Amino acid sequence: MEPTRPTLESVARRAGVSRQTVSNVLNSPDIVKAETTDRVRAAIAELGYRPSAAARQLRTGRSRVLGLRLEPVRDGINGAVLDRFLHALTESAETRGYRVMLFTAPDDAREIDRYRELLDTADLDAFVLTSTHRADTRAAWLAEHDVPFVSFGRPWDRADAGAAADDHPWVDVDGAAGTRAAVAHLRDLGHERIAYLGWPDGSDVGGDRAAGWTAAMVDAGHDGALLRRLHARVTDGVGSGAAATADLLDDVAPTAVVCASDSLALGAMTTARARGTGLAIVGFDDTPVAAAVGLTSVAQPLTEAAHRAVDLLLDQLDGTGGTRSRRVLLAPHLVARDTSHHP
Repeated sequence: MEPTRPTLESVARRAGVSRQTVSNVLNSPDIVKAETTDRVRAAIAELGYRPSAAARQLRTGRSRVLGLRLEPVRDGINGAVLDRFLHALTESAETRGYRVMLFTAPDDAREIDRYRELLDTADLDAFVLTSTHRADTRAAWLAEHDVPFVSFGRPWDRADAGAAADDHPWVDVDGAAGTRAAVAHLRDLGHERIAYLGWPDGSDVGGDRAAGWTAAMVDAGHDGALLRRLHARVTDGVGSGAAATADLLDDVAPTAVVCASDSLALGAMTTARARGTGLAIVGFDDTPVAAAVGLTSVAQPLTEAAHRAVDLLLDQLDGTGGTRSRRVLLAPHLVARDTSHHP
């Protein structure tokens, strides 16, 4: 005889609560006390209870599924950032009773096509956008069609994105604050001639990070002519970072360098070690490789970003949130390692 499948009622009995309380924990955990929620979830885990997704959708009118475009794999170093955000997003969504459905698309236009397809066939509740940029039409399309969404990344050019996207919810990390902190850290160690390895013009995230370095260096009293020589703009990658560092050492002989990514910072480390120079180096994103090689790096609060993104989505879906800000800009923090040292 097969064991009896656990039910909502059996979970309620085990937890010592009502059937409605169990339902609230599954569908609206915000209205249940934390102690009660923990007790109900413990009973669910102990009994192995699995709610029926079909029944829940009929009852609530929701699929409890969030959609997110999975971007192409990049260099394996910086690509880890979105991987970590996705993992944290999935975990956060699951604790609120939602699942994340991944889909692929080669560009924004095809991503919008996928929105149409998924809304028609999978009945998704909301979407999470990543890699926002100027002239980004995705937010405007979703707003126009009254589809709940949040972006991990601010709207960089609201005029180009469309008026409907002007007030959409977003979570982002303050890149300028991160590079400012990197310069302050290096100056505390005694460095003044601090170079910057950044990306070519046209990258909004790159421009944000470069702006923090520029502002910090201007505040330190450096003139524009020197800053132009200290600022290298290269495509992201270890090889380009190594070559640009060699050029900087030959031209202006910096004692330290702040980088827009850990990939560029690894390139700087390669050149510094090959030349035997004591160049101090700070990367950005604090990828796993940074810890492995002792690279000082600016860490993004990706877990918090994911939690806040889910909060903003559920505010829309549940009609809650009240006065909570729909724009969340999080501060990164610097993780000092071996590449932080005195001149």
